[in-house]
Amino acid sequence: MSTHATATFEVKSWDEKPYDEMDGAPKLTRASITKSFEGDIEGEATLEYLMVHRDDGSANFVGLERIVGRLGDRSGSFVLQHSGTFEGGTAKATWFVVPGSGTGDLRGLRGEGGFASGHADSYLITLDYDFE
Repeated sequence: MSTHATATFEVKSWDEKPYDEMDGAPKLTRASITKSFEGDIEGEATLEYLMVHRDDGSANFVGLERIVGRLGDRSGSFVLQHSGTFEGGTAKATWFVVPGSGTGDLRGLRGEGGFASGHADSYLITLDYDFE
C-alpha cells in the first residue's frame, strides 16, 4: 500500500540559458535550479530541465531532480524524472522516482506524483510512494 506525501517547495535559484536557437523555430533552453522542500518531504534539491519554448509562450520540459533530505521518517536521497508543460500561465508536471536511485533509508523507494501551479512563492506537490 502506498503512502501519500504532500510538501511545498520554494525555488532558491533558476539559471536558464538557450542552447539552440533558430529563426522561426522553438527555442531550446537548459535550466539549472535549486529548491528547498518542507512538509512530508524536507530537504534540498538540484534539478536540470531541458525546455522547448514556443512563440505563444507555452513550453514543454523534461528533467532530473535529486532530492537530499527526509521523506516521512526516512533519510537519504532519491531522483525524480520530470515531464511537463507550461501553458496559459500554469506549469503542470508529473514525475516518478527513478528505480535504484534511493540512498540511505530511501533505498528501494518507488513512486510517482506531480504538481500544477501558476507562478507562486511556494508550490504544493504530491508523491505517492512505497518501498520494494
